[in-house]
Amino acid sequence: MGLLDKVGKFQVARQLMAADLYNYFRVIESAQENTVRYKGKEIIMLGSNNYLGLTNHPKVKEAARAAIAKYGTGCAGSRFLNGTLDIHIELEEKLAALVGKPKALVFSTGFMVNQGVLSSLVQRNESIIVDRTDHASIIDGARLSFADVRKYKHNDMENLELVLQNERERNKLIIIDGVFSMEGDIARLPEIIELAEKYDAVVMVDDAHGVGVLGDHGRGTCNHFGLTERTHLIMGTFSKSLASVGGFIAADEDTIHFIQHQARSLIFSASMPPGSVASVSAAVDVMLEESWRHEALWRNNDIMRQRLDAAGFDTGPSETPIIPAIVGEDMTAFIFCRRLIDEGVFVNPVVSPAVEPGNALIRLSLMATHTEDEINKAMDIMERVAREMEIIPGR
Repeated sequence: MGLLDKVGKFQVARQLMAADLYNYFRVIESAQENTVRYKGKEIIMLGSNNYLGLTNHPKVKEAARAAIAKYGTGCAGSRFLNGTLDIHIELEEKLAALVGKPKALVFSTGFMVNQGVLSSLVQRNESIIVDRTDHASIIDGARLSFADVRKYKHNDMENLELVLQNERERNKLIIIDGVFSMEGDIARLPEIIELAEKYDAVVMVDDAHGVGVLGDHGRGTCNHFGLTERTHLIMGTFSKSLASVGGFIAADEDTIHFIQHQARSLIFSASMPPGSVASVSAAVDVMLEESWRHEALWRNNDIMRQRLDAAGFDTGPSETPIIPAIVGEDMTAFIFCRRLIDEGVFVNPVVSPAVEPGNALIRLSLMATHTEDEINKAMDIMERVAREMEIIPGR
């Protein structure tokens, strides 16, 4: 069985399990809140993308219940055929208005948005230009297209210009994360737009971690920079700030019309279910109505960042509520993560190849609903354990 030989040879995860350092597929026994129940005890959650704290909001849950009562639990088909409900259209109109584009189109997952848009919009003898640290869904979507894929160094505008010069004669799309999901830094969108216009390239922003975090009331990276009109396509997901699952692409009417009739991940996949659609719609409403959440998220970011800096943690280029604590070797990240969760802080390890070897990190992410006491308690634990492990200098 040569095909399955690789199955038996894959031992990395089993080795971590045997050492009691396996930090994946951990089973949470409660809602995604600022604290969660894990192995029967309450611990502080610093590893969730629930930035605005909306996954357990009463209005969001009630909207999902009402939609299920009216429409049932699923659509039993694709958007292309029988799976488009009136609430899909209402949500698309709301999302287009949120990010400032004429039209939007929702998909069943954010991953499928990037797969569908890139594989349909960019074709043979054209180019997709990506930041080296872009989302995996961008890389996979680019591979599914027949386009040539070019990468440039992370947020390096000189390198981007060199790539654009080499692709001068071709149709090309630059696609970037608005907020980079591991580093927590923001794309240099003003400079990217300038270069795109200079070299006649289309720009798409994956704002999975930007919507709800940046811009007026969380309208995203393009709004943050005042560059919505000069950005051709804006993508977002619902599994972070918007409390559900799914994703969307927003652009001009002709572009959305084309994607709607060409994207295989939309046409040949089941429609986003009614409960999810309604919960996203309610989450958008709450995000715009309860502006204190956006303000609290950034207040918590400031508190955490001050504590990390004072303790001597290396937080890399982060400038958002995604904050990496760089620890070095992969095994250090696994041990640190395990010790933290045992002492009451849920965090996520990020190791190679997700980051360069030697740059393993603990990815911290904050919520609007974290209290100052919770942040300080978590930081007290992190600082003590990090000193014991010599990740940061002792006092």
